[in-house]
Amino acid sequence: MATLRAIQAAERRRERWAAKALRERERQAKDNAKHSAIEQARLAVETYENRVELLRSVHKEQGEVWDWRAIAASLPPPRPQNVSHHEQKANQRFAVIQPERKEAAQSMLEQARLQDERDFQAAMQSYSEQMAEWEKLKNMARRILAGEHKAYVEALVEFNPFADISDLGSSINFTVHNAKLVECVLKVSGKQIIPAEVKTLTASEKVSVKPMPKGLFHDIYLDYLCGCVLRVTREIFALLPVDTVLVTAAADSLDSRTGHAVEQPVVSVALPRADVALLNFEQLVPADAMDIFQCRGDFKASRKSEAFQPIAPLTPADIAHSSGQELSLQNLLASVQKLRDELKTKIAELNPALSAPIPETNPTL
Repeated sequence: MATLRAIQAAERRRERWAAKALRERERQAKDNAKHSAIEQARLAVETYENRVELLRSVHKEQGEVWDWRAIAASLPPPRPQNVSHHEQKANQRFAVIQPERKEAAQSMLEQARLQDERDFQAAMQSYSEQMAEWEKLKNMARRILAGEHKAYVEALVEFNPFADISDLGSSINFTVHNAKLVECVLKVSGKQIIPAEVKTLTASEKVSVKPMPKGLFHDIYLDYLCGCVLRVTREIFALLPVDTVLVTAAADSLDSRTGHAVEQPVVSVALPRADVALLNFEQLVPADAMDIFQCRGDFKASRKSEAFQPIAPLTPADIAHSSGQELSLQNLLASVQKLRDELKTKIAELNPALSAPIPETNPTL
């Protein structure tokens, strides 16, 4: 299982290439003395553009999907064999050794045996660690598949699929309500992570620095805010077998009572797994994607005022009859037909004179 964890860690490192490339560019930007003025200007603009692109594309990344059924059914790591590799090689060398050197050969042979023993003990130590990790993951997999809330929390804490988002400036708290529903609360600090200035290259390849317009700042903030909502949802679905994720994001919003910006809930959305699976994350606009789901958040008013509008967050009770509990279209039509038949029967019981057949129609939604 250590190999499995190593593979997954390597995959996550590859998925974070954009963030690493950004940090490298920022490091290079500080080393201005090593670049010409034009190179410095290009690097400064490229760093700014990459920063904005990273903020606007946070929803496009996702960690590895965990197959807990496969982990629960996995076999233990193979136990190492005590192979006399060094001793065999020593014997081959000493088979043709001169008689007068037999005593030295015996000493070297003993050293080879000791090396084989050290190698075996090291292999057994590694095997013990792998076994402990395998047993731990296997036990966690069984508990997660059984819907144990505590196991969900342990997985979220131990594997921390939100590390990338936290690095960008968002804090996350989560609550496991049941085996099918996890709630997350995001605190997105846009003013700390979104650049306050716009950098462009002039025709003479010099850096033009201007204050970022409020409208552009808010658009980037909105993309990042909603992108974080989608990213958190994707990470939870990749890690846990839940049906719905309820995400509430808080951002800086104007308090009309004081005239100051304070952190308040500005978007709250319930995202069913089946609907999220249909999204094309490479092409969608995060704020527009919110319209697909049960959502509270007035983005039109926010764009117009260039400030987020506070909302009352959704609660688990608000989505109790949505997402996973929705009827299929066929069942819904059947329910409508059943209600129609019951209505005909009730009318006939109350007044036989009104029990004339109701014209057949196709129920529509």
